[in-house]
Parts: sequence; C-alpha cells; structure tokens
Amino acid sequence: MGLARAHAIALVGVQGHPVEIEADIENGMVALLLVGLPDTALREARDRIRSAIVNSGETWPSRRITVGLSPASLPKRGSGFDLGIAMAILAASESVPAAGLNGLVLIGELALDGRVRPVPGVLPAAAAAAAAGFAAVAVAAENAAEAALVPELRVIAAPSLAAFTAWIRSGQPACDGAVQVLEPGRDIAALFQAIHDGGRSDALARVPPAKDLADLVGQPVARRAAEICAAGGHHLMLLGPPGVGKTMLAERIPTVLPRLEPAAALEVSAIHSVAGTLRPGRPLVVDPPFCAPHHTATRAAIVGGGSGIIKPGAASLAHHGCLFLDEAPEFGRDVLDALRQPLESGEVVVARAGVTARFPAKFTLIMAANPCACASVRTAGAGCSCTPLARRRYLARLSGPLLDRVDAKIEFLPVRRAELLSDRAFTEPSSVVAERVLAARLRAAARLAGTPWRLNAQIPGSELRRRFAPAAGALAPLERAMDLGRISARGADRVIRLSWTLADLAGLQRPGAAEIGFALGLWLGTPQ
Repeated sequence: MGLARAHAIALVGVQGHPVEIEADIENGMVALLLVGLPDTALREARDRIRSAIVNSGETWPSRRITVGLSPASLPKRGSGFDLGIAMAILAASESVPAAGLNGLVLIGELALDGRVRPVPGVLPAAAAAAAAGFAAVAVAAENAAEAALVPELRVIAAPSLAAFTAWIRSGQPACDGAVQVLEPGRDIAALFQAIHDGGRSDALARVPPAKDLADLVGQPVARRAAEICAAGGHHLMLLGPPGVGKTMLAERIPTVLPRLEPAAALEVSAIHSVAGTLRPGRPLVVDPPFCAPHHTATRAAIVGGGSGIIKPGAASLAHHGCLFLDEAPEFGRDVLDALRQPLESGEVVVARAGVTARFPAKFTLIMAANPCACASVRTAGAGCSCTPLARRRYLARLSGPLLDRVDAKIEFLPVRRAELLSDRAFTEPSSVVAERVLAARLRAAARLAGTPWRLNAQIPGSELRRRFAPAAGALAPLERAMDLGRISARGADRVIRLSWTLADLAGLQRPGAAEIGFALGLWLGTPQ
C-alpha cells in the first residue's frame, strides 16, 4: 500500500488542462477523500468507483484513501475522471503495475458494474494530452473514433474496467480481443476524405434533395444577396411579411457553402464534442453547421454558459457555419445584444468567479423579421393595421449597434403570380451557385495567403485600408454616404469587405465603383 499517480484532462471551454491524480492509501479510518476542487458529479464518483472496482473482481482497499487532483486551483467538473481515479487507487494498492500508467491519460465514466461509459469533450481533451507530451489516451470504446482524430496519440478503447486492468497487467499488447488499440501515425487526411460521404474529392457541400436554392422563386435580389454572403461570410438581415421566403432562403444558404477544411472541421468537432452533440459514429463534422434556436432561447443558450459545467451556446455551435435567428424581434433584447461582441471578436468569453471559458464563434449571422407585429401582407387589397409608432417600436427591438454589424439587409416584397411564373426561368440550383461561391472563396484565400484570415468578412478595418484598398476613385459613393451621415465608420468597413466579395464573384482584381455602390446598397437595404 502506498502512493500512485495517474493523469486525466480537465476542460475549461474547449481548452484542456492536464490533471495529475494522486492516490495515497494509509492506515486509518476507512474512507475515500477527494481533494482539489471537485464538483458535485466528481464527489459522487466515490460511490461509483468503489462499486465499479468491486464488481470488476478487484479488491477494495479497506483503509483510508486520499485522492488529490492537481493543480488544486483548477476546477474539475464532470464524471470523466472516474477511470483515472480508479486506476490510481488500484495502482496504489499494487493491484496493477504503476509503471503501466506512465505517459497515459485516462478519460471515462465508470458504471456501477465496471463498464466504461463515454463522456463529452474527448476530442479537445485528447488534443490537450498530445500537446502536453502524453503518448497514449484510454477512453470508452464509443469515444475511440473521436480520440483517433489526434494522430500523435496511441488510443486504447477500454470497454470495461476489468478488461482494462487485465490489459495493463499483461504488459500492454497491441490487442487482447477486448481492449482495442489504435497506434499513432494515423492518416487524418485520408480519414477526413473518407468521412466525406463516399470519398468525394471536391470541396462542395452535398446538397440535400429536399432543400435547394432554386425553390425560392420571385426573389432574385434575395438569392443574389445570399450568394454574396455565403461567398464572403457576411451577415444577412431578411425583412418581409410572412410567406415570402425568408426562412426558406436562410435554410438553403448551407447548401451553397463549401465543406469545411480539415483544420476548421477539427475546431467545429471539438466544440460539438464538448456540447455532446456529435452524431454516433461520425466524430468529425465536415459540413458547415446550421443552428436555428427558437426565439424563446435564453442568453446562456445562445452565447454559452450554465450553472455547473460551462457549455457552448448556439453561437459557438454555429462556428464556421450559420446562426439563423428566425423572428429576430421576438428574441430577448439582452439575448440579441449579447451577440454584438462575438460578431466583432469571433469568440465568446464566459466569465465566472472561479474560471473563464472561451469558445470560438466565427459564424455567419442570418436574421429574419416581419415588418410589424400584425405582419399583414401589403397588397392593394389589404394593408397593415399597425400604426407607424407600433411598427417603429417592433423593429426597434433590434438595436442600432446590432444592425450596424449586419453587412447586407434585404427587404422581401409580396410576389404575384406573374412574377412567380417569370422568375422560374432564372432560378439556379444550389450546385451551380455553390461552384461560384467556392471559386470566390478560393480567390479570397489566395489573396489572403500568409494572413490569419480566410474570408473577406474576417479582414480587420485597418488592413482593409492599408493593404486591400479598392481601386482609385471607387470609394466616391461611400464617401458621399458618410458625408451625409447615412453610414458609420464601421459600416464603411463592412461595405468595403462586401465589395471585395463582389469582385471575387466577378473575377476582378480589385473592386471598382460599381462594386462599392452595390455593396453600399446592400448595407443600406436598398440594393439595385
């Protein structure tokens, strides 16, 4: 009986921190003490671990057991420390060789019968283990594919505590039938390609048959705006009465977006791993996410938070994808304004008394709203019953600073039968639009090579003026609008970013006056 050590990972947001688990067994009153800022779920691990060890055929030390989690100042939350604590106790009691735990990170929850259950956040935890210099990670069998996305690590898939202890005692063979081992040096690029649904080599997203951009008829300006925003990652506001296609357009924007690059796919997968939203058997998210929370969602549900474990919100779950707020004025004012900082910084910072968590949040915001509360269709035979003051109050729920951050504003008008019939000849399927979007993104990526930005919407204003200025004389329409007080300095930067996307779609080297003028119209909500 003595002292033994094991290792686990504590997650704060999507950042993992190595935790050393020390188990000390000594004479005294029989007890199991946990120290090192454990939360309620971790305190309850005492009963789970004792039952798991006994039901796995091992002997529980009938002595005083002290388990320390270091660093003590770092909060530890969740049940993912169960496997590490159990193995540290067994090593301290000399039931398993302590040397077998060297260089190994243990992540998993224990059932009362000794089964190792999966836990959320394995992908960022495994990445943190590799960054800290560990050689291997032991996880539940259901989490093995997720941990295997970190090619530097040897991944041990443990179905149960009994199988894992037998594997440790046997001198760690490659595989004993129960415990599966994935050796390091895996080809993640090949795995990424294989997950692309049949190994397609192109970067275009697979278009769901039920949703296609060609379904939206009678709104050519809105379709064009959606293409521009998809190509440059710009934010979009859709205003119009019910039934004109606002939600239809928003739901079809993901069909024209390219698939995620490998680095972006790992970032998105890590966020969804922490949130526990990864699909079974699909540990890597390769398509841009699309999140559409209900308008009753709370601020914590949108930007992240929680009373115990800090979870990512919809803004982070939409990282490298789209966040769609349908019926935007119905959201709480504080919920909408909480998005103002992430729209600028590209990350969400959730501060608590003991810890601060950061979540990436580079998303494309799409908002849809009716022009007033009654939402009557404005036609020759019917009109809105709201007073002008009521209409202003309804749209005033969207604050000026939030709308100032929206790049393109489109007003939908009611469509007549003749317009529906005539516009069908000009609609294009998502696959055609997606090719233009991909080509524009590749042009932007080539221009931004060597910088930390990939999309025009990500370029800071200072760099726009210094390195990516439009053609000489092209800013005349924008300068007149600024002189008239129609646009802010931040809005001017967004107009220039939009103009670069228009130039990329047109295959131009630099935006000219025509691109600046059209981009200004998009920002003002009056595109021509």
